[in-house]
Amino acid sequence: MNNGSHSKGAAEKEAATDESKREKRYNWSQMDLEEMASIYWADMAPKRRREGFDEDRDVPSYEWLTDYGFSGIAYALREHHDLTPRQFFVNVVGLGDGEDPDEWVWGIDHQPTVDALDSYLRTLGTLGKRTDSTVETHRTRLTKWVRTYRDLHGTDALLASLDDVSNQPREMNRCYAVLEVFDNELSTNRSKLEYLTVIQSWYQYLFGHQYARYNPLSQVQNDIGWEAEESDPSALSPAQVRRIYTEVSDPEEELLVVALAGWGLRPSEVASLHNQQVVLDGDDPHLSFGDGERKNGPGEVTLMYGVNLLTDRVDTLADRQKWNGHLFPSRSSSTGHISVSTVRRRFKRVADRADVIVDGDTPTPKMGRRFWYSVYQEAVSEVAAGLEGVAADQGSSSVDVVMRNYLSEEQLRQARRERMQERLAEAFVG
Repeated sequence: MNNGSHSKGAAEKEAATDESKREKRYNWSQMDLEEMASIYWADMAPKRRREGFDEDRDVPSYEWLTDYGFSGIAYALREHHDLTPRQFFVNVVGLGDGEDPDEWVWGIDHQPTVDALDSYLRTLGTLGKRTDSTVETHRTRLTKWVRTYRDLHGTDALLASLDDVSNQPREMNRCYAVLEVFDNELSTNRSKLEYLTVIQSWYQYLFGHQYARYNPLSQVQNDIGWEAEESDPSALSPAQVRRIYTEVSDPEEELLVVALAGWGLRPSEVASLHNQQVVLDGDDPHLSFGDGERKNGPGEVTLMYGVNLLTDRVDTLADRQKWNGHLFPSRSSSTGHISVSTVRRRFKRVADRADVIVDGDTPTPKMGRRFWYSVYQEAVSEVAAGLEGVAADQGSSSVDVVMRNYLSEEQLRQARRERMQERLAEAFVG
């Protein structure tokens, strides 16, 4: 009786495993590292969570990958990126507890080239003020470049031919040959252009800092035929924001959703948000960012919704004996705050509970930021539309003339703020 029951259970488990293997077919060899990481968060992480794993920390074993039909990633990582699965899940995806499974290995032996790569990344992170995630993205893409160059041309001395201008035609051909490999291996023009941007930046650094006498990719924009696909980025709708917001389970989760969709912050800005950036005095509550701290964004972010949540969060954390000032602190992280991957995981967890789907998949934190910008554009348009009658009464040629000559910047700002507050209240409260 027991043996039969055991056999039946084993058979059911085996059938479930076989079914999991048939769920999807992944063309791992055609993916870059970021695309592989997105597969982890979209398809692997939910399975890990359902089995009781901490999907933000626990690194999948090879056995688990095999059982669930993901074993092909190991081959692609080894053959195309010279990485082990553990290196990928820790260094690229961001799992683990701040561990470093191996010192980063470029996969080349030419020390001057390695030194130039390391120098570029240090400059990018210190003087360039780029985030850790940006530096890691550059690192992984440069790694693919130098290893492909090595495999294709039989040498890892990428700097050797850059000290003599007479070598430029031959070196250009070598670099273009590597780009042809990228053209065949990467699945989308977007991925190809993202890699190209990083490679161009490195060669420009080499030329500007006297590592090279010329830039072999100086004409690549004129020669290459990659064009970005034109598509509007997806954004959450007000109804979807409301559904997600109603599914938050604690004040920390609530603040995270508001910071993304109600303040329009980037995931990295949410992760590292600090009490020193919070300005609640006076009639203009806002977050303050240092010079150059925000890429393509203002140094201040006006808080038009959720100020009470922020105040409560600060008060709660201030009662802790050892608070480091971060609004999303983490004792296990060397930075003192949660990681971007944790922001992504927590947001997607709430979206999963709300059963919200965008473009056939669970929405990402960036879609919350895009919601904020779409709502802001609508608020600006409404303010302009409200002045059309004034423009007609004044005989002005356009609303812009009224806005410029009859209203102060403070009046316009207040009008935009009121419209924005109404829009956000509709989305979060209904």
